[in-house]
Amino acid sequence: MRWTTGPLRRVVADTVARLRLRGRSATGWTLRLTAAAVASYVVAHAIFPQSDALLAPLTALLVVQITPVSLLTSGVQRVVSVVAGVAVAVAFAAVFGVSWWSLAIVIGLSILVAQALRLGSNALEVPISAMLVLGAGSGVGGAEMAAWQRMTETLVGAGVGVLSNLLFPPRVATEDAGSAIEGLARDLAGLLDTAADDLESARRDEGSLTDRTSRWLGEARRLTHAIPNVGSALLRAEESRRLNLRALGTSDVGPGLRHGLEALEHSAVAVRSMFRSLDDAGRGRESQPRDFGEDLQAVAVGLLLHELAAAVRTFGLLVRVEAQPTQHPLEPELFRQGLDGLHEAQARLTELVLSDQRDDATFAELNFALLATVERLLRELNLEERIRYLEQRPTPAPRRIVIRPRRDDRDPSVTPRPRLGIRRPRR
Repeated sequence: MRWTTGPLRRVVADTVARLRLRGRSATGWTLRLTAAAVASYVVAHAIFPQSDALLAPLTALLVVQITPVSLLTSGVQRVVSVVAGVAVAVAFAAVFGVSWWSLAIVIGLSILVAQALRLGSNALEVPISAMLVLGAGSGVGGAEMAAWQRMTETLVGAGVGVLSNLLFPPRVATEDAGSAIEGLARDLAGLLDTAADDLESARRDEGSLTDRTSRWLGEARRLTHAIPNVGSALLRAEESRRLNLRALGTSDVGPGLRHGLEALEHSAVAVRSMFRSLDDAGRGRESQPRDFGEDLQAVAVGLLLHELAAAVRTFGLLVRVEAQPTQHPLEPELFRQGLDGLHEAQARLTELVLSDQRDDATFAELNFALLATVERLLRELNLEERIRYLEQRPTPAPRRIVIRPRRDDRDPSVTPRPRLGIRRPRR
């Protein structure tokens, strides 16, 4: 069971790191929502002291979004939906009372108005507002009073929500996007390492590889299906820069993150295709499992999978470092190990393809599939270019510790005592 403890420890460590990151984000998000809701309630209760004024904090909770762009969109849509519903109810209450048929007409007409205005997720707010205003009183005065109060509380909640984002703008979510992309790379690298460990375990135990290759293929398919979730995190990061005061003076790393996600997506598809080739080759030799194991050992697939995992993990770390330009980058020499491993794998497979004298179509197809995967990752990840960018990127200079002599004007014969000081570099 030793070969299972490594992946289990990696999963536990990744889970703990993600919970810590999300815990800090969730705390800030909770404080922003609570402050906006309480402030809107105080303002609305001052305007309508005889009512509960709960619509204002409800509107603030629904309006406040993660990004300023989505906040403005949500606020405008919610105000328009409430005004439209109130207008329908007031116009209808002036002529008809509340009954089953009048309620049906108001709801149907409100839904048609919401669809015509393209209010999105706030479309149901139109019939809800219309029903509440219509039920406030059959007379015109009661309906108008309810309409005035509902519109005012909605405007207060939306205004406080927008103002809270201006006074306390949300942080730019590029770090979250970089961490999500690194997590995808870490999962893909973990799958490759697990496959290499499975090969070693099967070689020791002389077990069948067909079930294992099928499991690798299923995990690779699951990873490719999870890529849209990472894309959503990147989209939120790109939107968080728009109309955000905290984004002023910071570099836009969105294009680099987008390129990194696309490269990882193509790499995941290439790895999935490689596992498909391994699975097909294994099923083609189910009657000769020893020959298939010897083929994999001759190509050194286990070493190749570890080299691919190191390259993918290095790429994910590079993307995360690019997403945090204010932090001190890691040493580029550490990243070159993944690049060197890919080049060694390419040279080894190329030499094996050129020097292969075996008349075996399955073995030749396996070699070409592995070589194509290595070349695809070299082209997509482009580690050499990213490492060069990392080396050329300006980094904050470290503080220098110097020894300053302390003067003593009272007695020149006294030996100056050294004083430890910190000198910051001039900009």
